[in-house]
Amino acid sequence: MAAHFDRRLRKAAVTTTVAAVVVAALSASQAPDVTADAHGRQTTADKVPTPDASSQESATGNSPYYTDLPPLNSPSPAPTIGTPVSRGPAEAGIPATVLDAYKKAESELRRAKPGCNLPWQLLAAIGKVESGQARGGKVDAQGNTLGKIIGPQLDGNGFALIKDTDNGVHDGNSRYDNAVGPMQFIPSTWAWAGRDGNADGKDDPNNIYDAALSAGHYLCRNGWDLSVQADLNRAILSYNNSQDYLHTVLSWLEHYRKGTHEIPDGTGTLPVGRSDDPGPSPSTGGSGATIGPKAPGTPAPGSTRPNTPPETAPGSPSPKPPTPPKPTKPTPPPPTTETPTDTVHHLENAGTTGLTAIAGDTFAQKISARAETKAGQSVGKVRIRFTVLGDTDAAFTGGEKVAAVTTNASGVAVAPALVAGEKTGAFTVRATVIGRTVAGLDYRATVTERVADALARTGDTALTCTPGGEFADQVEVKATHKGAAADKVAVTATLVKSVLDPTESDQGPYFKDADGKPVRTLTGLKTDAKGLLKLPKLYADDTTGTFMLRLTTAGGATLNVQLKVAEAAPEPSPDPSTEAPGTTPTPSTEPSTAPEA
Repeated sequence: MAAHFDRRLRKAAVTTTVAAVVVAALSASQAPDVTADAHGRQTTADKVPTPDASSQESATGNSPYYTDLPPLNSPSPAPTIGTPVSRGPAEAGIPATVLDAYKKAESELRRAKPGCNLPWQLLAAIGKVESGQARGGKVDAQGNTLGKIIGPQLDGNGFALIKDTDNGVHDGNSRYDNAVGPMQFIPSTWAWAGRDGNADGKDDPNNIYDAALSAGHYLCRNGWDLSVQADLNRAILSYNNSQDYLHTVLSWLEHYRKGTHEIPDGTGTLPVGRSDDPGPSPSTGGSGATIGPKAPGTPAPGSTRPNTPPETAPGSPSPKPPTPPKPTKPTPPPPTTETPTDTVHHLENAGTTGLTAIAGDTFAQKISARAETKAGQSVGKVRIRFTVLGDTDAAFTGGEKVAAVTTNASGVAVAPALVAGEKTGAFTVRATVIGRTVAGLDYRATVTERVADALARTGDTALTCTPGGEFADQVEVKATHKGAAADKVAVTATLVKSVLDPTESDQGPYFKDADGKPVRTLTGLKTDAKGLLKLPKLYADDTTGTFMLRLTTAGGATLNVQLKVAEAAPEPSPDPSTEAPGTTPTPSTEPSTAPEA
């Protein structure tokens, strides 16, 4: 902890100089309408993002991050060097909208991936390290950042080399990628990891709700259980592959777990140090002294100062001058080795056809792609990413929208089984080569409605009603498909004129809408998990007769149900012959017509 404290003091001392250098360096490569904040993070006006293919696997592309650590609860803090930095209870405060986004993301992941055990404090820790909680909570009421948060371009100059993958749509840079937004996603990762966290119909890396939910899904992939330390470490390192990053995030995670509170948007504490700041290495030795590059002429511990001869006793012979070293030939640079990925020229469909499935079913065929050289030779040991794109809830087994698979000796990679969701229609699965920019290969897939090939009533009671009354029994049916119960099948119920005339009837029985008005066609009905459906109550107008209710489903199932509306039968008159024995007949009041004797 002493080393950490020393590190924070060093970072505070160089902040002003570093900020000026970073701003100047970034300004030289900024696109129009881009500005940089005091920490070298660029800001721009908002632009509408569009997803693109991905060729990288890291969330941030190992971009720079903020290195500030949580405050130390030390009764005797070390003296401050340079301008003091406020480090107190404000460090535990999280801007209201940002905090709300983290908690909503945790709630959604608890529902979607309960086995992941994602704590919102982990999102807060990463948000702190990546953007200082969206620059201290500078967001609007919908969670959009007030200007984009953009990291340095990843041009290989001190950072990873990631050439542009989104035509500058997200980061305003058409040459190289930059990490974007409060959770600092690179555009290529956002293309498959992006989620709509605020239900506005789009996924935007500059919206804290979208970014937090996307980060949650990213950390919960690969079946990781974040309550297990090893999986937690793997997830964090997959976000930014650095041990220092891991330790920094874990420090903030522990800090937020001990307690935090909500503060107004825009009032959060801004970080100071960054991982790309110049200066000594943050690594420390056992004594707490900083170990890193030394100034020219500074001797290492226990060594003599360079260019100073050692002292000799009087009268002793002078030491011999040192023998000059023999000239050495310059070492040639090591030869570049070409990896299998470097030889890939294009992807080919490895035989996938007819990607169609009923909603909720697993696609019968798996998607496969083959990596080939320019000459058409297969390339093994190449990682292929399959990404589900479009307005669909279809996903690979386990609920993931992305899967990475290594090609076999024949150059073929087979994606996990694809499972259709409840949304019907067409969507795309795109295959791309990880680590190489080649054209993606698209597969068109279609989800069709759930079907039933048979409908039957669950009872056989006659359905009758008097004019102006209501039917005592509700119609209940069961849908099946190939003999098995057909769940979630859409059913349409229509009161038709006759078996031969499917036109909607304008008289006789009817249903009621929400306002109590008569309706004779119902749509949007669906069977339950057992394939059962109970229709709403039926009513009758003053028209008598026999009527027909027709039920239909996708898949061709049809059922006609007969309904009768008739006046109630009159009660029969009592029959004297059925009167009980021993009763005295009622004397007649009619005069007798019998002739007199």
